[in-house]
Amino acid sequence: MALLGLDVPIVLGPFGGMSSVALTAAVSDAGGLGSYGLYGYSAERIAETAQHLRSATDRPFALNLWIPTGDEAEPDDVDPGPALRAVAPLYDELGIEAPAGTPDRFLPAIDEQLDAVLAARPAVLSCVFGMPAAAVVAEAQARGIRVVGAATTPAEAVAVAAAGADAVVASGFEAGGHRVSFLQPAERSLVGTLALVPQVVDAVDIPVIAAGGIADRRGVAAAFALGAAGVQVGTAFLRTRQSAASAAHRDALARLTADGTVLTRAVTGRLARGIRNRLIDHIEEVGAVAPFPAQSWVVGALRAEANRRGDGDLQSLWAGQAAALARFDDAADVFAELAAGVSG
Repeated sequence: MALLGLDVPIVLGPFGGMSSVALTAAVSDAGGLGSYGLYGYSAERIAETAQHLRSATDRPFALNLWIPTGDEAEPDDVDPGPALRAVAPLYDELGIEAPAGTPDRFLPAIDEQLDAVLAARPAVLSCVFGMPAAAVVAEAQARGIRVVGAATTPAEAVAVAAAGADAVVASGFEAGGHRVSFLQPAERSLVGTLALVPQVVDAVDIPVIAAGGIADRRGVAAAFALGAAGVQVGTAFLRTRQSAASAAHRDALARLTADGTVLTRAVTGRLARGIRNRLIDHIEEVGAVAPFPAQSWVVGALRAEANRRGDGDLQSLWAGQAAALARFDDAADVFAELAAGVSG
């Protein structure tokens, strides 16, 4: 996709909270577009991350932000007590204290994050859960930054295009991680990649990047046959040693079958696809889930400690349905496999 400065139309999925400089740079250096998710990052951390990426690669890369949808819980508006009590046994099991007293805010202000990204001037600003204001999109493009939005339905793709995006990611429900729906609840926006991509291609006049269920050359070839101009791949790269996934997470991906994932709100309060484990089972059985992003705060220290101990049962193991097709542990090998499916 020459529009984004790529030699090969392969985009790394932006792992919110699980990105690594090494993997982002590896994909960019191979001729694709490395993406780095900035979920929860302060303006200062965004600036530092951009510097690290520029030290690691001289190729284009994308910085990704979550756009507020308006339904985010603020600390003063939510009682996390029931959700905290639900996971108290898991905190006790690990011998660590559950969080007490809500923070001043759960997430950095989006305006601060956007200002930091504009100042960093990546090749691409990619967005999920909607698009920034038109003035922000125009300012980004004036600075030479391409803007890419994400859609889980054709209607969302039309909204992304109307907001001035240079390209749109059509994300099928097979994809791992959060469902990035913003016009309708995620449970009402579960369209598969095979059905979604051609309808989005027909609905908009900007390039469409297919995502969801793509992990090898066959998925890439299918995406192009559906009319996509590029593909975005997450889970296959998440399994590689260059990713920020824990060893337990990578091991779980290596054993995963097509029916081994679940869509759940248990981990963050928003619908996301991951590997079913004891953390999800426990929270769903108790049935007490705080709204996003309070639920992320409720289980944050628990997940971090489980990660430190290598306990995959109590981590968030994001994964897509095509994980079983991801057979390589090196990013260069994954990229070569995907590139073999690029038409033309």
